[in-house]
Amino acid sequence: MAVRADGGVTPATKRWAPVGAGRRQGMVVAGLGVVVAGVVGLHRAIPNSPGRVGSLVESFLPWAGVAVVLLLVVALVRRSGVALVALLLPVAVWVQGFGGLLLPGDGAGGGRELTVVQHNVSDENPDPAGTARALARAGADLIALEELVMPALSVYEDELGADYPYRAVHGTVGLWSKYPIRGAQLVDIKPRDIAEGWSRGLRAVVRTPYGEVAAYVAHLPSVRVGFGGLASSRRDESARLLGDVIRAEDVRAVILMGDLNGTVDDRGLSPLTSQLNTAERGFAFSFPAALPLARIDQVMARSATVGHIRTLPATGSDHLPVAARVTLG
Repeated sequence: MAVRADGGVTPATKRWAPVGAGRRQGMVVAGLGVVVAGVVGLHRAIPNSPGRVGSLVESFLPWAGVAVVLLLVVALVRRSGVALVALLLPVAVWVQGFGGLLLPGDGAGGGRELTVVQHNVSDENPDPAGTARALARAGADLIALEELVMPALSVYEDELGADYPYRAVHGTVGLWSKYPIRGAQLVDIKPRDIAEGWSRGLRAVVRTPYGEVAAYVAHLPSVRVGFGGLASSRRDESARLLGDVIRAEDVRAVILMGDLNGTVDDRGLSPLTSQLNTAERGFAFSFPAALPLARIDQVMARSATVGHIRTLPATGSDHLPVAARVTLG
């Protein structure tokens, strides 16, 4: 109350929240939920130019789940029934796209299963011997490595040789196997504007107990994120070249292991993901090792199923190793 000059009083003015403010806030949350659902469910419709924005969004698509959780928290705090109901849409879309990856592995796959390890060991790795021993402890049948440089290459050969007597190395990529290898050869995935001497692909036929498998190891060009968006043209060109080679492969079973510098949702890798199976279980974010945000180290297969994929403990690399079970068809 306020006292007037004549001694009277005037009732104090009450401050009321705007009518319908809570409802409007709920509608905003609901609208954001619909946007998130559209991004996850219709990401292929996002244009890739300028700046390859579509590929950039797809590189971090699983993290849309965090946005959904935050929106759910806001809806609960605001007690907005409209928002909670609307958020069922992005929840359903995210679960449909990524929920299966959260399921635990289904145990041993049976008699036609191979375990493979993929690791970019880094050309600046201060402890290649320790890295090699850590990878050997995983007990894999095949180990694929990238960024092999001298003198570290000799260390990997020495440390892995006892458990993996068969190997093939071309350029900076290599394959170690418990089973005999034949026909090891360079796979040319060099983009046109990169100088000669760049060698990051190999193919070898592995004689497993379950039949022959064409094993590919690849390290696609790096991508960069800047003010202009995602610079991935070299990576995309290299993926197309590799996809053409795998499409022409006459060995029925194929396993591709490599640092592909892209996630399986990234349309830049569609020349590979369109013809190869990807992991059914596990996120296995592998890069950067200090704070893994995306899995760019991949295991894919043809005429085979890639089951659970997981990360292994950190080594001296800026990538985490990944291990996957591959069941031959």
